[in-house]
Amino acid sequence: MAVKKFILDTNVILHDYKCIYNFQENDIYIPITVLEELDKFKKGNDDINFNAREFTRDLDLLADNTIFTKGVTLGDRLGKLFIVTSYDYPEALQQTFAEKTPDHRILAVAYQLQKQYKNTIFISKDINLRLKAKSLGIIAEDYISDKVTSTDIFDKKHATFSHIEAHLIDELYKSKDGIPVEQFSFCSDVEPNECFVIKSTKSSVLARYNSATQKVERVEKNKVFGIEPRNAEQAFALNVMLDPNIKLVALTGKSGTGKTLLALAAALEQQENYQQILLARPIVALGNKDLGFLPGDDKRKVSPYMQPLFDNLNVIKHQFNYQGKEVYKIEEMQREQRLVIEALAYIRGRSLSNTFFIVDEAQNLTPHEIKTIITRAGEETKIVFTGDIQQIDQPYLDMNSNGLVYMIDRMRGQELFAHINLMKGERSALSEIASNLL
Repeated sequence: MAVKKFILDTNVILHDYKCIYNFQENDIYIPITVLEELDKFKKGNDDINFNAREFTRDLDLLADNTIFTKGVTLGDRLGKLFIVTSYDYPEALQQTFAEKTPDHRILAVAYQLQKQYKNTIFISKDINLRLKAKSLGIIAEDYISDKVTSTDIFDKKHATFSHIEAHLIDELYKSKDGIPVEQFSFCSDVEPNECFVIKSTKSSVLARYNSATQKVERVEKNKVFGIEPRNAEQAFALNVMLDPNIKLVALTGKSGTGKTLLALAAALEQQENYQQILLARPIVALGNKDLGFLPGDDKRKVSPYMQPLFDNLNVIKHQFNYQGKEVYKIEEMQREQRLVIEALAYIRGRSLSNTFFIVDEAQNLTPHEIKTIITRAGEETKIVFTGDIQQIDQPYLDMNSNGLVYMIDRMRGQELFAHINLMKGERSALSEIASNLL
């Protein structure tokens, strides 16, 4: 098989600093302009800043003078890495893209390499730049190493098992410990911690396969810290979040399905079991402007982004008397920093021991960011990721490559993990109609 030549755009490295090791035996070419752009991203606390620094460090270990001429090997069964320093600005680019922007200089390298070698492919996560490349006859593709190919995550609805013997459903209602899964005909069709509906000709029951006990257990619609589930999926979500054996939960669903509210209610219900409750969300700056553009100190800058989390907290407070013990307890936890609402960037580096950690808007995280968060979890920590995979605000992520979907795909079947997809909006009739029709 002929060795391919891959030219990498800057955003690929900022997305995955280990990307150069994911092209098997093929060769990697990095235009010097990419290094110039990476240099602008080295300072900062965001994931892209970390990736820029780590890639530069790795490159320093790999590089010698041959990287500009013969290339340096990337390892066993891997290709070579080249840095391209000299290139012309071809007539074809001058006619179409007269301004020599960094993007166009990178395209110039790809254009010339494709003229020189067969099987040359330009890799970028920028859709517009890929279109520009194709207009010049350059083969251009997205970086798909961490893309998810399965699509059932997007529209997954809980399973329903019909024609089940009525006496088994009666036993589920009577039993506190559940029934061994092998007694059910669907025993080989369920994944660990999967939730479903069981039906006979006369009755039905909400249930979950508890992989820790190897039993099918009944799921009840119990009120949790003032919040009562309004549908089956919400009952399922509360059930898995209240199970101490499930350390990682993903809640997906469109706006208004109650993801964040349910997660916060479950956390407060278990406040005695954790030293701290953390709620965080990534900041996606409006109009691609940095936070420095906004007035005020750090707290004031991030306040508008955190407001939805405070709104959910207020919804829970309003379930109780404003002078009641529950509201007092919430406010006491906030004063003592046992209940913290913060931007995700400011939580990086903190210990996640004995913590109930809710990460909102997780569809805007990269796979690497998700991995970084999970790998910091201590023994007594539970992490809940919530997100709507149809509302992605990051320019280089999509429904197949965002960290939330990547995590769900990789964690399927693990006994410590559960995924609930909330289908029905419960915010209001108007919100549900708008979500479905607009």
